[in-house]
Amino acid sequence: MKIFRTIKGERVDVLKHTLSILKENPNVEIHIGTDSQNKKHETKYATVIAYRYGTKGVHYIVHKNAVPKINDIFTRLFKETEMSISMAEWLSQHINIKIQIDMDYNSDAEYKSNKLISACQGWASSLGYKVNVKPDNQIATHAADYHCQ
Repeated sequence: MKIFRTIKGERVDVLKHTLSILKENPNVEIHIGTDSQNKKHETKYATVIAYRYGTKGVHYIVHKNAVPKINDIFTRLFKETEMSISMAEWLSQHINIKIQIDMDYNSDAEYKSNKLISACQGWASSLGYKVNVKPDNQIATHAADYHCQ
């Protein structure tokens, strides 16, 4: 299991944490998203599980990792979807919940990420997840972006 942490750096057991939140807030929305950034010799990824309390705010936990630099943008971006779906599948196998997957892909054809929307959104949707792409809600990927800088 991946190690997730709070924004204060405290380790979190994802299942216990999620069950605790659902017990106190049964209508919470759960969003999962991953973002990446290329640095000198590595690609940094951050996967976030965000818990949205309606209009009352968001709490999230994050898993960060780095791999040797991935120069091909499509390979790097597709890995973001793979990581998000993997986490969503794991979580939904342990807890019967609805999960939304936030993808940091732009619906504007001007952006390279646009070319991946059809395949990645189709993959996640076929597994039963609601998918959010730009300019829609980007709760989890916004936080992930912050953590992979």
